[in-house]
Amino acid sequence: MTTVPVPAPEQTVGRQGHYAGAASRLVAFALDVGASWGIYTLVVALLNAAIKLVTGHSYTLSNHQTLAVLTLTAWELLYFTYQWAVSGKTLGMAVFGLQVVTAEGRPINGRQAVLRTIGLAITLFLTLGIGFLGIVFQRDRRALDDFIAGTSVVYDWDARAARLRWIARREGPMGRGQQIPFQQPPKG
Repeated sequence: MTTVPVPAPEQTVGRQGHYAGAASRLVAFALDVGASWGIYTLVVALLNAAIKLVTGHSYTLSNHQTLAVLTLTAWELLYFTYQWAVSGKTLGMAVFGLQVVTAEGRPINGRQAVLRTIGLAITLFLTLGIGFLGIVFQRDRRALDDFIAGTSVVYDWDARAARLRWIARREGPMGRGQQIPFQQPPKG
């Protein structure tokens, strides 16, 4: 029978629950911007194709710049707010193992998701990005949008589970009739 050694505690703790750093947040945000703009562009192109198919005329938002800005703004608000309200993470955050939680560590609600999205717009456009400096200089790594919504961004991956999956692959498929020994956790 093959036994799997128990990993050392320093290998199983990982970064889960720790405040997320500036680099991982920036890369996740860049991925989100790319994804949201890509989806927006695809929907506009499909809408244009449908309008051209039905009416025979081409319609582009570049001819209607005010409508384009309003549509893009509404889409960005929807993209971030919906994902934060439903799961506490956007597509980019999920890829990089990040999650938005309350300052106390609980899941955020819809109101906080809306406030965080509005705070993100304020941080980007009104402060010209200066509101992000808190991510670099504060212990809890909160930006202005986090303070507005009462949230924090933490790492969400489980390093221990990933290590156990890696060990399982390394050990190879189990032969017929073999069992992984199970140890009861100590009581008390």
